[in-house]
Amino acid sequence: MVDLPSGKMKSREGTVVDADDLIQEMADTAEEISKELGKLEEYSEEEKKSLYKTIGLGALKYYILKVDPKKRILFDPKESIDFQGNTGPFIQYTYARIQSILRKAETKEVSFSNLELHEKEKQLIKQLEQFSEVIQNAAQQHSPALIANYTYDLVKDFNSFYQNVSILGADTDEEKSFRVALSKTVGQTIKKAFSVLGIEVPERM
Repeated sequence: MVDLPSGKMKSREGTVVDADDLIQEMADTAEEISKELGKLEEYSEEEKKSLYKTIGLGALKYYILKVDPKKRILFDPKESIDFQGNTGPFIQYTYARIQSILRKAETKEVSFSNLELHEKEKQLIKQLEQFSEVIQNAAQQHSPALIANYTYDLVKDFNSFYQNVSILGADTDEEKSFRVALSKTVGQTIKKAFSVLGIEVPERM
């Protein structure tokens, strides 16, 4: 069951929300926030509209799917599209950030055999190793919420890694190559997880 801030949806009272109207509202809200952030100057109008829809739909789907299917949901459109916190756009933005890192990266093929890992790197690797188990558990329990919340935890760990460890400015080629490869794997995992949830991830945001 899904409630809205205005109250329960009741067909007898005409308080039913049309899905197309809600999706359009989400896209419009995504447009407002994106304009405030001012990150889309290089986009054409067509690219912007496509991105707004991707963000809006992602916000809507994620907000509903992150809650256990047995529980009642209060769906708040404004809260769901926040670019911070446990939301679809926050995860989409992190994915786009990773793609930006990969586009800038110029790495050499090196050996990682003697690499000493940072604590943040270890935490990220541990989180990545849990992905297949989470998918299995979600299937067994019929709960996409497990995948949604796993992805949020992975993104939080990546952002902590990003803030504490220099990726492109690493001291050695080995460290740089490893951190770029680790970031790439995180991006691939985010994309796979969101694909299972039926949510797209933009290459740029």
